Amino acid sequence: KYSTTRNQLLDQLAYSLGGRAAEELIFHDPSTGASNDIEKATALARAMVTQYGMTEAIGAIKLGTDTSEPFMGRDYGHQRDYSENVASVVDAEIRKLIEKAHQEAYDILEANRSILDEMVLQLLEKETLNKEEIAEIFSKVTAWPKRPAWTGSAHHWWSNGSRARVQCNQSPAAACRMTRSTAGRPRRVRS
Repeated sequence: KYSTTRNQLLDQLAYSLGGRAAEELIFHDPSTGASNDIEKATALARAMVTQYGMTEAIGAIKLGTDTSEPFMGRDYGHQRDYSENVASVVDAEIRKLIEKAHQEAYDILEANRSILDEMVLQLLEKETLNKEEIAEIFSKVTAWPKRPAWTGSAHHWWSNGSRARVQCNQSPAAACRMTRSTAGRPRRVRS
């Protein structure tokens, strides 16, 4: 597979933060055990914002320069080539992506708490579970609703020629949800 959709990346973010969310749900006190997951989720969210153009506030532009020299065995990482104001927006967008993913992971675990507990009991009893046993336990998981369509801008048209309807929580620069508008006119709907 050569490309990954925004929703698949959002799924990866929620999946990455599932361990942390489970600690909070079960123990009410997170540990350092999820630090690597948090690091990976943050790197993915940063890439979504600065490389993949997956937030409305930044748009479809690449921010930063890659200073790696893979053939020299060096990787100096990502170098910032944008203002402090843009850096502040980038940080806010990363935080929003992480917080939403964390909340989604927590909500999914909470909705399926009985299944989580069932798996714990099975593991305590057998110590290991095979693929079929895990599939049997997970067959009872409540499906999570699909996210609304997202095109990245209030100015895009759907392929059928109708205009996209945008639902915003705060301002036009805030991340907005795109839905089909049957009237064919763009509308910003404050929720």
